[in-house]
Amino acid sequence: MLVGTVIGNVWATRKEENLTGLKYLFVQPELPSGAPILSPFIAVDRIGAGVGDKVMVTTGSSAANIIGDHRLPIDAVIIGIIDSIDVEGGA
Repeated sequence: MLVGTVIGNVWATRKEENLTGLKYLFVQPELPSGAPILSPFIAVDRIGAGVGDKVMVTTGSSAANIIGDHRLPIDAVIIGIIDSIDVEGGA
């Protein structure tokens, strides 16, 4: 899993049929301190996140299997909106 902040929306009027009705957001991966890491990526959102929200994202086959037996052609899905992060030891 990754932690990141939603930095934008993505609209696609034409897309793979299985992706119709899904919301897409740009996510900037971050360290727990909030420092950016990696490049921003697009993640599917099914829980109502928005720009500025800190989110948890899962990637790979776990993301592709968010709808039971139906595998979707996606690499990342938002699985939680983070209320707070408390890291001990200054990590």
